[in-house]
Amino acid sequence: MGRNFRLAFQSFAWMSLVLLPLVATAQSGALRERLLQRHGATAQHESRGPVNLPPGARLVQDVAYGSDPRQRFDVYLPAHASAAPVIFMVHGGGWRRGDKAARGVVQNKVDRWLPRGFVVISANYRLLPDATPLQQAQDVARALALAQRKAQSWGAAPRAFILMGHSAGAHLVALLSAEPALAREQGAQPWLGTVSLDSAALDVVQIMQGRHPRLYDDAFGSQPADWLAASPYQQMRGRMAPFLAVCSSERRESCPRAHDFVRKAKSFGGEARVLEEGLSHGRINAELGLPSDYTDAVERFMRGLSPAVAQRLGSAQPATSSR
Repeated sequence: MGRNFRLAFQSFAWMSLVLLPLVATAQSGALRERLLQRHGATAQHESRGPVNLPPGARLVQDVAYGSDPRQRFDVYLPAHASAAPVIFMVHGGGWRRGDKAARGVVQNKVDRWLPRGFVVISANYRLLPDATPLQQAQDVARALALAQRKAQSWGAAPRAFILMGHSAGAHLVALLSAEPALAREQGAQPWLGTVSLDSAALDVVQIMQGRHPRLYDDAFGSQPADWLAASPYQQMRGRMAPFLAVCSSERRESCPRAHDFVRKAKSFGGEARVLEEGLSHGRINAELGLPSDYTDAVERFMRGLSPAVAQRLGSAQPATSSR
């Protein structure tokens, strides 16, 4: 009996040595994703303080598009704005936190695009647990609709909007792009195109059916019908506006899911592309606008959206990389 016990124990020990690394590897992907998401949200949340404005620029704060205190957006206006294109920015934060006024959300974008004659708008939306991601997307659409209606009063062009979002915000603008009826229902007009900054939540159904960080459970719940309604990939049923999916190659799932999404968009005849960047999740957002090959690549996409945007951006200049 002693010999049998030793053999059984040795077999168990051997199997543990084989299986534990496999389990750890499987868990490490989800853990790494959680840590990257948390780091990006924390960095964005902590980068508070007043945004420095270029000479002659001005800020219109807290434009209300609903009764909830979170239903507000800020408008950064260049000097002498006239028929200006608009970058409409939606912050990230795991659908639970984040703020339109965080320096990490807007500072480099204001520095880059206000002097080139763009208006930059940064929007808040209701957060978990007060609003689901689908309701958050409706908030973004409602904010967009009001901004388009007021655009001319700010010297901006109502039909020259570019949607941009990071992380959870990237999911929200991707959802509106994939199913523009969600935006139309809130009164929004068509926009020029969308820049999605590192959303791994493009196929919510796929995420929820596999191993995933808990933040997705908090956001999307346990009902497959809710996953489907909030999933950009599943909601895409036809051609959509031009779409740029920026993804961090440092995240295991981000770029493969971006490629899947873009592949489907192209199958409907849409203009869509993936931009892979060797930057962390947080830096994908924070470094956009700094002089770099990355910013130049995003602007190449923007130039193709309209002659007016191309004129404001001018010809591409050699980058002095910030990395």
